[in-house]
Amino acid sequence: MTGMIQVRIHGRGGQGAITAAEVLATAAFKDGKYAQAFGKFGPERRGAPVESYVRISEEPISIMQHVYDPDIVVVLEPGLMDVIDVRAGMKGDKVILNTDTPCEGCVNIDANCIAMDAIGKAIVNTAMLGALIKVTGIATVDSVAEAIMERFPGPVGEKNVAAMKKTYEAVQ
Repeated sequence: MTGMIQVRIHGRGGQGAITAAEVLATAAFKDGKYAQAFGKFGPERRGAPVESYVRISEEPISIMQHVYDPDIVVVLEPGLMDVIDVRAGMKGDKVILNTDTPCEGCVNIDANCIAMDAIGKAIVNTAMLGALIKVTGIATVDSVAEAIMERFPGPVGEKNVAAMKKTYEAVQ
């Protein structure tokens, strides 16, 4: 990794977009990198569109603003593609999309199915981290697994780690 990588995660309130950003930043820190994670939301209700952001760098990060020009975008809910321009401001060309229907120009992964199988619920935030790190290499599987287990100790964490690993393996 050279320079700073900026990630924007799109989801709906309650899907864990902010948790995914925090877990990824923790994993990057465990890998010896600098990282920051934060969300953009207001008084929205559960199900409303939300964004979270992650910056990862090998150098200290001094920027303190939203990510307006992401290198990578992760979309937890495919319906958001019809509601907002998830590619707005992108520097890079990687969009990682949770979908069972191929979408041209995206890395497509059916994280809903993987999460249902591994977790028992279609909560895809940790599963999508597996796709993100497979495509980008911005964190290791081991560091993400460790960060997930810190956030969700016990069986819940183990199920989320399984979902992350299955998604990592499923991405082509």
